[in-house]
Amino acid sequence: MKEIKWQSVKLGEIAIQDRVIITPDSPDIETRPYLGLDQIEAHTGRILSYDSTSAEGKSNAFAFDTTHVLYGKLRPYLNKVAVPERKGRCSTEIIPLKPKGVDRDFLGLLLRRREIVDAAMSEKTGSRMPRADMDSLFSFEVKIPKSIDDQRNISNCIKAQLSLVEKSQQAVTEQLSEASKLADVIIFDSLNKKQVENHKLGDVLEEVKLGIGKNWAKYPVLGATREGLAPAKEPPGKKPERYKPAFPGTIFYNPMRILIGSIAFVDDDDEPGITSPDYVVLKGKEGLVDSRWFYYWLRSPLGKQCINSLARGAVRERMLFNRLAEGKITLPGYGIQKLASQALTALKPMRAALQHKLDEITLLPQKILARAFGG
Repeated sequence: MKEIKWQSVKLGEIAIQDRVIITPDSPDIETRPYLGLDQIEAHTGRILSYDSTSAEGKSNAFAFDTTHVLYGKLRPYLNKVAVPERKGRCSTEIIPLKPKGVDRDFLGLLLRRREIVDAAMSEKTGSRMPRADMDSLFSFEVKIPKSIDDQRNISNCIKAQLSLVEKSQQAVTEQLSEASKLADVIIFDSLNKKQVENHKLGDVLEEVKLGIGKNWAKYPVLGATREGLAPAKEPPGKKPERYKPAFPGTIFYNPMRILIGSIAFVDDDDEPGITSPDYVVLKGKEGLVDSRWFYYWLRSPLGKQCINSLARGAVRERMLFNRLAEGKITLPGYGIQKLASQALTALKPMRAALQHKLDEITLLPQKILARAFGG
């Protein structure tokens, strides 16, 4: 096997900023569709779609073509990298880079390395928003093969591996989606029984209003995301004793984000915790509503329909318990709910195993890049 000869260079020696401005009245603007870097495959950098009608494209932009590598230096494009297959224009927060003495695909993959991302973020830029520091980026030293052919062989090998990773991610993501659909099937099946009654949510649910008190430090702080229960991103504030208990059997949601599904349930095998006093915490009334059943109902199309019917305009409006209490629900008998709840319990380890697998797959691209570019 041929030995690859490596050399050390600074990124600024092999990636040159090429910032050619395209103004709204440039003669070729119609032939340069607009690109945002949210429109790319996460690992390969392949551009999925362009949008020539984008509002952002009506302001000044940078021109790029098939000789460039695009590098995002500010949110929402931060540290995203794309290798375009046609010419276009992009936000001035996306920097077109001209490869110099290096294969373009190789450079695009190299810029995704975690060490390079960290180096670009290591300096304070004086901005409130996270921003890549281009001086830090270009001063970072890397090893690259001296031969362009060796660079191309390595990049082709990496892209093949990353393509397999992406297919694996898609497969596991689809399995997670199917598990969610199975939960919906269990809820719908429980409602197809003969014994159903209509209720107002306020009549069958009870709100947990009191804070945890002086024992707050004994418990982890929990949050609600679109995926469900998760550790909170922020520690307790100035009055931690006001944080509400989130014990097994309780449901809680972010009243500013319920419309997008930020709802959580603390199951029997979850560690008891506390959650923000700004969150709505509730549980089903004993003998009327099984809390686990209700949690999955709330996340099902039926629950989403109920939540949307109570919304009054803005996506960011607050939906407190008194508003939710106005909603209507069709309930099967409590015994039927309990049977459905047992079936829903079996889904949790399945989802946890799939999520664990997905988390492991998500780590693979950086492992592949680290191994390939280790010299």
